[in-house]
Amino acid sequence: MKISLNSTCPCHSGKKYKHCCLPYHKGILPSNAQKLMRSRYSAFALGLSEYIMTTTHPDNTDFTEDLTHWKESILEFSDSTRFNGLKIVEVIDGETEAFVTFEALLDRGILKEKSRFLKIKGKWLYESGEFI
Repeated sequence: MKISLNSTCPCHSGKKYKHCCLPYHKGILPSNAQKLMRSRYSAFALGLSEYIMTTTHPDNTDFTEDLTHWKESILEFSDSTRFNGLKIVEVIDGETEAFVTFEALLDRGILKEKSRFLKIKGKWLYESGEFI
């Protein structure tokens, strides 16, 4: 999916994409887990599989060395899903571990998850998620 830089960001922050998730998608490191979570939601909505892969912790169950298959599965999910909204329910910040509970409004229904993020060498990574 293509998006104009002046469009509202897919993460539903209310900001323009160019002032919200785009810098992270271009390589700036999110300063906290909530920003990473929002940028990953946007990346799924936009089909940015490489971003999803590079922001996933190696201990995550989706992490695989088969990058071709992983990329295809992300793109399949992104292409077959409509991302209609994002609500942050709770954020628990820490210096190297953080949790973000969110509700993602998808065309298939509401996905509610408590996500765990770990900061490794200055970079936040999505480690795991627990569906609620």
